[in-house]
Amino acid sequence: MRIPTRNGVGPSRVSLPVGPWPTVLDFLLERMPDISRDEWLQRFEDQLVLDESAQPVKATQAYTSRTKLYYYRHIANEPVLPEKASIVFEDDHLMVADKPHFMPVTPAGRYVQQSLLVQLKHLTGNDDLVPLHRIDRETAGLVMFGKRFSDRDAYHALFRDKEMHKVYQAVAAYNPALELPYTHTSRLQPDALFFKTQEVLGEPNSETRISLLKVEGTRALYQLEPISGKRHQLRVHMMALGLPLEGDQFYPTVLRGPDAEEDFSHPLQLLAKSVAFTDPVTGQAREFHSTMRLSIAL
Repeated sequence: MRIPTRNGVGPSRVSLPVGPWPTVLDFLLERMPDISRDEWLQRFEDQLVLDESAQPVKATQAYTSRTKLYYYRHIANEPVLPEKASIVFEDDHLMVADKPHFMPVTPAGRYVQQSLLVQLKHLTGNDDLVPLHRIDRETAGLVMFGKRFSDRDAYHALFRDKEMHKVYQAVAAYNPALELPYTHTSRLQPDALFFKTQEVLGEPNSETRISLLKVEGTRALYQLEPISGKRHQLRVHMMALGLPLEGDQFYPTVLRGPDAEEDFSHPLQLLAKSVAFTDPVTGQAREFHSTMRLSIAL
């Protein structure tokens, strides 16, 4: 049975293993200790915890292993982001949105209703929307969404088979000694800090083409074309060249963690500027451009 979306938010699922918990509430409190008892009780009261038949579960319900629970994320006093997303393109199969800085593509951390996916579901009334790829919360620009389940594999294949031409723009220091255009390759893997990525020795698994678009004094606007799609790839590759992006709170030094208060006045200067591809469903040539701008623009 399909569990319905509520207030633009799809349900999260948790499987119930064999264990000693007398009630479902006892299990949830141990499994997710960051959520308080009072908050869980309120979710049960608001019928935001469901069983596999989409029926509301009571906090006192006896624990039954090898079943599943569904619950809806809710953030009390969720912060409001300074900008809203906009729709760049929409047809029967595809939606392309322009995401501002600081907005997660899907509910994450302190943002649920403010996430791009939930905003678009509210705006369009389409609960079947699914992101076809992700960009960092700190990055602005284009994000593509599938509108129909039957089309998703075809669009996902564009990214998997590297048939999607993605172009980013970024602002960093200008180094006249660096010969551009340049293609940077390296091996990327997760850092000891879970929210970071690092370069290590070994067979390259990431590739970025870098070119210079404009110089303004000691700063420059760069065009970045990722061939691969590793987490934080563009940020790490630019840092490796001695050109960390302006406004980057993680590279080269962590200035604030992922859960710290936002400084909306200093967004990361990275923009997913354009995408180009042949639509696998309609066969049409597609090219879309973000209307957002960085601190240096053409």
